[in-house]
Amino acid sequence: MVNIDSLDRLIIDELRVNGRASFADIGQRVGLSPSAVKRRIDRMTAEGVIRGFGVRLDPTVDGQAIEAIVELFCTGTVAPEELRRILGGNAHVVEAWTVTGSADALVRMRAATMTDLEEALETIRLARQVDNTRSALVLSRLVENNSA
Repeated sequence: MVNIDSLDRLIIDELRVNGRASFADIGQRVGLSPSAVKRRIDRMTAEGVIRGFGVRLDPTVDGQAIEAIVELFCTGTVAPEELRRILGGNAHVVEAWTVTGSADALVRMRAATMTDLEEALETIRLARQVDNTRSALVLSRLVENNSA
């Protein structure tokens, strides 16, 4: 387990608010020098506490306006690594999780058209380990927590 202290948590909180903040700005807010902030961020990145930095785009900008949440039901027991293999090669899969309950996994997918989404789902359904799927189309986003 990776240990992070209260200063690390403050730095993480600052990055959640503004991932583009400079080391100097963060340092001023948490009471550290810019170089100390950089060392801590570098360490947390190397240890996997911080998994990356990026841009969160409006999906319509990329032409991926159709979004679906798909419940995936498998035949028998399927290892997470096998689900990762089945789903990882599908360009329309944005995220996927193994879950408790009747479904074996939840999959978030995006596509430009309903035809694209249907074809992507069919590709997943063709895997011999997949018994069936149940899909729900996203109509509107009510809450999006960018700090998660």
